[in-house]
Amino acid sequence: MNYHFTLLFLFLSATITAQTASQYSKAEKKVKDNYAPLLITMDSLIKDNTFKKITSVVISYNNKIVFENYYNDANKETKHNTRSATKSITGTLIGCLIQQNKITSEKDFAKKYSSIQNYRNPHTLKDSITIEDLLTMSSIVECDDWNQWSRGNEERMYLIEDWVQFFWDLPVRGFPEWVPRPENSPYGRSFSYCTAGTVALGDIINNVTGSLKTFAEENLFRPLDITDYHWQITPTGLPMTGGGLGLKSRDLIKIGKLYLRDGQWNGNQIISTDWITKSTTPKSRITMGNGFDYGYLWWISSFNDEKAFYMTGTGGNKIAVFPDLELVVVLTSSYFNGGMESHNQTEKLLSDYIVPAIKGIK
Repeated sequence: MNYHFTLLFLFLSATITAQTASQYSKAEKKVKDNYAPLLITMDSLIKDNTFKKITSVVISYNNKIVFENYYNDANKETKHNTRSATKSITGTLIGCLIQQNKITSEKDFAKKYSSIQNYRNPHTLKDSITIEDLLTMSSIVECDDWNQWSRGNEERMYLIEDWVQFFWDLPVRGFPEWVPRPENSPYGRSFSYCTAGTVALGDIINNVTGSLKTFAEENLFRPLDITDYHWQITPTGLPMTGGGLGLKSRDLIKIGKLYLRDGQWNGNQIISTDWITKSTTPKSRITMGNGFDYGYLWWISSFNDEKAFYMTGTGGNKIAVFPDLELVVVLTSSYFNGGMESHNQTEKLLSDYIVPAIKGIK
């Protein structure tokens, strides 16, 4: 038996010690009948590269790691570049600032806390951008990573030195007749995926605390016993809060569990329950594909009819939380040139294999 399936049997043994032998046999049979076949199939399909460039799958069910495997030369010590999944961690740090009263509210104007006070294309609407606008990808500046022509496209940002200044210099977005205005959009917000806006949030964290790195270490990573990680650094020396944070799969599971537990970890309230609720409640709507809801830098959708909120990034990287199943799943991938296929395949892993496997033993 592979070691990652052994983990599940050990977990079940610990939770049903009071049951009779016949009951245990029934439970074991249920696992074999419902759990193992789907995940054995999934495991083999990843290994034969049907699912391309997957580097890890870690599944936590009922607070226990029940499946863990690594692929394509990755292992437990690999720090995965999870790309834009980093953005959700940025939102978590903003929540920590509010919890500590270092920021009054996400409704505050972002400019109040920014290191940038002078910028091109001045406009009262830019002065009125709130932290919440940045958390929901709905600020008024013309910034769209999914539009190659956008002035705020992240690829243009990477060409210059000061990425925070890049964001604040952007012009106000226009709304031609065929583009719904915020007041005519779901939740009253017009979604536009903008990495530069998340970089601006990083500047706010850094400016308010004096050191984003230190604040993240003391208020998030150390309390979760996350000791080995890697920030990408921007040309001006600011940690990159829009993507690229390197974390081990087991540490990514901890982030998901923190949200599953309403912000609690080892008896300590790391982040407020109120912030967890706000972050994972729909605030804007993404019309791409079948559509997704978006909270405070968390995606919200369903897989196999099970509601989930999740972190996600290029390559199909996902850290998905299923509150009703007590399930957290980490999927990492290096399929960075895979476009939508990379996202579709990790969605398929969740919908066709992992979620139905767990539902089969619930």
